[in-house]
Amino acid sequence: MDDHDRTREAWSRAGEKYVREHAEFLEQARTATLFAHELDLVGSLLAQGPEVLHPMSGNGVDDHALLHAGAVRVTGLDYDEKAVTSAQERADTLHAPIRYLRADVPPFPVPDGSVDLVYTGKGAVVWVADLDAWAAEAARVLRPGGHLFVHEAHPMVPLYDLEAAATRLRDDRGYFAASHVNDTFPAHGAVEWQHPLGEVVTAVAAAGLTVTVLREHPEPFWRPGDVEAAAWDGRLPNSYSLLAYRRPSSGAAESGG
Repeated sequence: MDDHDRTREAWSRAGEKYVREHAEFLEQARTATLFAHELDLVGSLLAQGPEVLHPMSGNGVDDHALLHAGAVRVTGLDYDEKAVTSAQERADTLHAPIRYLRADVPPFPVPDGSVDLVYTGKGAVVWVADLDAWAAEAARVLRPGGHLFVHEAHPMVPLYDLEAAATRLRDDRGYFAASHVNDTFPAHGAVEWQHPLGEVVTAVAAAGLTVTVLREHPEPFWRPGDVEAAAWDGRLPNSYSLLAYRRPSSGAAESGG
């Protein structure tokens, strides 16, 4: 079994949580909101009523948050059938304009220039082996003037020993390692790719997108279990946000001016 198969198997087991706790996720979806620092960067974009693509959509709760912030419709992509099916059931129950597609990404199964915003939030980039192909797909599906938004765990996070009383680094992981095995619930056993910040920014820029914002945050977007880790005390980066856009073509710029 290779890393891809191990990850699919782990996420298939994790996807059972979305089915088992359907009612809880449904209630979360009714009132879901994005984090304040997400809205600070994309709130004005969402207020314009964009069409959004959400690769690695997982339980789908963020898709409802995107609608509540102004998105006109959302397409979610996930490679786990249980995640896709349960998320679609919740969207249908709430009559939300969201459709879910099961897909190994990249590529993204949508046409060129068909969305205004590609949103990858709260645990997506770590599951992408080929970051250049992923960024190229984001650029392909964006309309001119459209945006890519990434809110992700900081690549330092896998190095933190969350069980230590004081901040310390794990001896079994490295910032520049290619990958590591996730040993926390729900994706226990899945292989995460270790993409340093420089690699993420370079891939996005190489795809032809213009990076306008890169912010690092002390707050984690997910706190496993009842842990109160020393690494969360505000001194270390635990997440980051990146905003980039696809420049309008020169012809469009000229005709609009």
